[in-house]
Amino acid sequence: MRFLFVGDSMTIGRAGDYSWRYRMWQHLGSVGDHEIVGPRTELYDTDAGAPVSTAYADPGFPAHARRHLSGWGEGWLHMAPSIRDAVAADEVDILLVSLGLIDLGFYTNSDQTAENVREFIAEARAANPHVRMVLLPVIPNIRAEYDAPFAAECARFNVLLAKAVADLDTPASPILLASRPESYDIHTDTYDGTHPGPTGEHKLAGAFADAMHQAWGLGGAYRPAPDAGHARVLPAISTLIDTRGPSSS
Repeated sequence: MRFLFVGDSMTIGRAGDYSWRYRMWQHLGSVGDHEIVGPRTELYDTDAGAPVSTAYADPGFPAHARRHLSGWGEGWLHMAPSIRDAVAADEVDILLVSLGLIDLGFYTNSDQTAENVREFIAEARAANPHVRMVLLPVIPNIRAEYDAPFAAECARFNVLLAKAVADLDTPASPILLASRPESYDIHTDTYDGTHPGPTGEHKLAGAFADAMHQAWGLGGAYRPAPDAGHARVLPAISTLIDTRGPSSS
């Protein structure tokens, strides 16, 4: 089985992070024979303003497992035109997708974003009619606490995402809607109100792992593995990075 992680800044991570991809790599040992694929391997370097870092919190994270299709400031809008080639190039079997926050914040409204979801699914299936997908709903970030219209768009998009999954799920190419972790708290599970810290990374990985375990019997239930290396020291929530521009997701 070939897995491809698709996501925005919450998935690519930044220099010094483990990333939830790392947590998922640890879990996938319970799945059996598998491979993580994708055209990118880097983390985002905030100093360089580009995805050029290889400084994962665990330097032992193997190069072959660092592969992904994720980008700081990228959303469904950006991934829909790219996913067909990525699925075809690496013969992807399962897509693990966490997108939408950046779209709703800066690019598209909930209806437009939902249309891009449907385009993404169609394009992935054009490359592999039997591809499986697990989609994570949008987890509103700190902006939703002071921007009511944005919070409403996040909520509405999640309804539209669930409808898209219900409409497009097929036996040949099943789609799962993962559940937002019930205990996920942006004040304690992120380092800036948006991006996951170590506890948030485990919870995001667990959402994908448990969805596949429960629906497809794939792997076991998620069990957090211990950290290796040194995680970043998380700043207080009061030191939030700017949430007004695409660099925040």
